[in-house]
Amino acid sequence: MKNFLAACLSIFLFASCNKEVEELPPATQTGANTFGANVDGTFWVPKAFGPINANSITEVRILGGQDYYIHARNFASSPTETEFEFFLKGVTAPGTYLLNTNVSYPSSSTSYGYYIKRRLTPLNQWITSATHTGSVTITKVDLVTRIIAGTFQFTAADIANPSNQITVSEGRFDLKIP
Repeated sequence: MKNFLAACLSIFLFASCNKEVEELPPATQTGANTFGANVDGTFWVPKAFGPINANSITEVRILGGQDYYIHARNFASSPTETEFEFFLKGVTAPGTYLLNTNVSYPSSSTSYGYYIKRRLTPLNQWITSATHTGSVTITKVDLVTRIIAGTFQFTAADIANPSNQITVSEGRFDLKIP
């Protein structure tokens, strides 16, 4: 029985190994529930791990009809997890939304980009600001078909150590709005 359990555990761990991402998903506008970016030269996409439901690794929430929270999570490198979060204020149509204001995390007062690396508790938390800026370009926002799609790029500084910075480029998302 011990050997059977060990074999099952080995298969589970092997099947959930974090494979390197070789390309980003295409930039589409169909509600494909895709998300990806280049983080400091490494491709990043959301991934589930073990029993975590793959449907919960991307999420869009609308507040007040025009403010959007967009989340994408990668649990595949367990015990280290990473996550993107965007808050976009006043999205009424396709266009470019700047991430260029000082803000404390979390906030719903202004648009920001946020990236976190954690093991139960945060190891690093990077956020955009007036000096570490970026943008999200919404290419489609349709509340009838319930789709939001766009591209993004930003630089961000670690909240605890501002000299620790990241550069995010080639970002894209195509998400269904629940």
